[in-house]
Amino acid sequence: MINLEYKLYGSDAQYRLIDEAIRTTQFVRNSCIRYWMDSNPKNSKETEGKSAGKYDLVRYTTQLRKDFLWCKKLNSTAVQNAGERAWSSVARFYDNCKKGIKPVSYPKFKKNNRSVEYKQSGWKVDAKQKHITFTDGFGIGTLKLKGTWDLSLYSSDLIKRVRIVKRADGYYVQFCINVERSLELEPSGKTLGLDVGLKSFYTDSNGKEEPNPKFLRKAEKKLRKLQRRVSRKELGSNNRKKAVNRLGRVHLEVQRQRKDHAVKLARCLMMSHDLVAIEDLRVKNMVRNRKLSKSISDASWSQFRTWLEYYGKVFGKVFGKVNPAYTTQLCSSCGKIVKKDLKQREHICGCGLHLDRDHNAALNILKAGLRTVGHTGTIGETLETLVETEEDQGLRFLASVVETRIPRF
Repeated sequence: MINLEYKLYGSDAQYRLIDEAIRTTQFVRNSCIRYWMDSNPKNSKETEGKSAGKYDLVRYTTQLRKDFLWCKKLNSTAVQNAGERAWSSVARFYDNCKKGIKPVSYPKFKKNNRSVEYKQSGWKVDAKQKHITFTDGFGIGTLKLKGTWDLSLYSSDLIKRVRIVKRADGYYVQFCINVERSLELEPSGKTLGLDVGLKSFYTDSNGKEEPNPKFLRKAEKKLRKLQRRVSRKELGSNNRKKAVNRLGRVHLEVQRQRKDHAVKLARCLMMSHDLVAIEDLRVKNMVRNRKLSKSISDASWSQFRTWLEYYGKVFGKVFGKVNPAYTTQLCSSCGKIVKKDLKQREHICGCGLHLDRDHNAALNILKAGLRTVGHTGTIGETLETLVETEEDQGLRFLASVVETRIPRF
């Protein structure tokens, strides 16, 4: 599946109709959540199966279209999709209960929904003229598409979903197309281990440090100024809405800068290496640190890791996530444990190895990736068991991967 995004251009009246469709989607989704709550008020992992299920919520969306005439304006597949969205939040609640995650995220009502999603009806696209027409009861009509992607390369049968998204700088439409993206590259014979951090975005096993862009930190001065303007405006006034929109545009710019940085960096790394290993950090737990939460969120490690995995599949390269335990404490030369706190930025071992602590960790991550691939075909074992194995076996396996061009496992 690939997603193509275009910006929508239309009249103010059409934008208001889109807002009505989005509010209707929010109403259907929240109504389904309320229906699930009323079916069994004491929902927990023990009551799963007794309360309303996925298909019960989908059937309830049909009843909503009968009870509310304005709800019937929205396309039937869009209403059905809103019910599926409600069930996805319920399913996450059940999964968290089973896993014992605390606190459990209970399904919540949406207050500011920003999208409406159609399936394979309710719209008609003209790829050559770059126009899309929405044919449901709201009468949105035809809007112009602006983007660099060539939609005419794909038939309308391959388009499985069409989503309208409202952002601070306008309206966008996304096409979910059922095609596989792949690109054959010549093997480079290179491997790389990455240790992410806050001082530098990452340090690789070659000793190179990628600077941390810190997009949010650089925009903080502008954000504080705009936030003060919002606070001074009267609640519910048009001036406050304009001030909120200006603030949202800056946040949107920071978000796009992070994504652009992660995409370009991940693409370059996966194109130039046959294996890339990175530590599998639990960022959700790390951001609970109040002193470092903003810096960790600004680094956006999870997004970078996601794009590394994606381009690994596209280019047929090997990507692996390594357990981060002991990657900093373990000596990459002799395998001994050298304890150090966060203030100590250098690794000094009795065997004579003197490296930056992040460089040493990157070497351990690379070795862990090579060894686990060579012995188990998976990446993620702890370094405590990997130190006892021979590195040559992992290196021989990597050579076979490069020769046979095995895609990501």
